[in-house]
Amino acid sequence: MLQYGMPTLIENRTLEDNVSLCSSLGLRFIELNMNFPEYQVECLEQTDALIRIAERAGIYYTIHLDENLNIADFNPLVTGAYLETVRRSIEAAKKLLCLRDRYGGGSRPLTLNMHMNHGIFITLPDRKVQMYERDFETYMRSFAAFRSLCEEWIEDSSVMIAVENTDGFRDYEKKAIEYLLESPKFGLTWDIGHSKAAGEKDVPFILDHRDRLVHFHIHDGSENPPRNHLALGDGEIDLPERLKLAQSRNARCVLETKTIEALKQSVRWLQVKGPGKD
Repeated sequence: MLQYGMPTLIENRTLEDNVSLCSSLGLRFIELNMNFPEYQVECLEQTDALIRIAERAGIYYTIHLDENLNIADFNPLVTGAYLETVRRSIEAAKKLLCLRDRYGGGSRPLTLNMHMNHGIFITLPDRKVQMYERDFETYMRSFAAFRSLCEEWIEDSSVMIAVENTDGFRDYEKKAIEYLLESPKFGLTWDIGHSKAAGEKDVPFILDHRDRLVHFHIHDGSENPPRNHLALGDGEIDLPERLKLAQSRNARCVLETKTIEALKQSVRWLQVKGPGKD
């Protein structure tokens, strides 16, 4: 059975506000977003407090790593800071596994969601040159180190890093992702709204690796004009088809709207039209 959760919403200033909303809507978990100042790694490390708040509502957490995360930056000082952030986030996730075991059934890995950083590009008169594509071997050495370190940090715990699509994977990113997916500590997140707004350009790659899908970001969207993070039912996505795949993968689904009202509308849509309602 699919488990639905909610993102960290900017309208909710505190974790308690998010937890209260999550509980009132009958959702199972909150994805703590490290782009917010209140969910930086030193805050996630206050696991006793996080657990106490979640236990009152009977929910658990997943983690969304900082969208600026760049483990392949050419500056080793920058890369080092991001790697240390991932290490400490993994340690926090391990301590939060008790909530997943208690309220999430314990069968799905606890995910840390991650974006691929495109890196910078240089604009020439006739084209743009992506620096990671130009220096691909250096780029891949960074991902080799990242995969090895994450395997060491995660050890045998039920924690997994899930790579999310955004505005279209670059070719060099696909090669890096395929390398990561050779490890059981990595999986894929399908953000179906981002996918729609980007013209579904990532769909062939995602479906070629559907056996590694562990996490979904579910929101509606449109291709022309490109829009996403809409409430379910407000866009053009074939939601039943996407949810069917999520269900077949026993994946966890974040209803990734940006407002409380859109989240509530999405929950109502699922109650009427979600899997098993037809």
